[in-house]
Amino acid sequence: MTKRLIALLAAGLCCASAFAQVSVSEPWIRATVPVQKSTGAFMKLQSAKPARLVEVRTEAAGRAELHEMAMDGQVMRMRRVEGIELPAGKTVDLASGGYHVMLFDLKRQLKEGEKVDLTLVVQEADKKRQEVKLSVPVKPLTHSAHAGH
Repeated sequence: MTKRLIALLAAGLCCASAFAQVSVSEPWIRATVPVQKSTGAFMKLQSAKPARLVEVRTEAAGRAELHEMAMDGQVMRMRRVEGIELPAGKTVDLASGGYHVMLFDLKRQLKEGEKVDLTLVVQEADKKRQEVKLSVPVKPLTHSAHAGH
């Protein structure tokens, strides 16, 4: 009986760890000026299994979208994307000039030093979704993630 219980518990742990394990590092949001209605959120994401970032939510904005900066001929353009691939074990950098999160229709000014709650929605290959809740610091307008590198 004890061996059977241990086997069931081990199987349960195995299944629980089957969910995409997404880690987030260095998250930040760019501060805004009083009349500004949009800003960007940036971070590094890493998933233990292949997954896809499919949605971002926050109460601080009317809408949050996944975006990409890419060259269109000779012009750098920003466009909305439906998702961002998270290859297993690889870091995906959401940064200025590449993939990032845009927050539109801000409900208030975002000031340096405060924190904003964000929810990332990650979808696995089997279509199961996981929410990753973050409290993201607001950095100065002049902040650059690569400034001391």
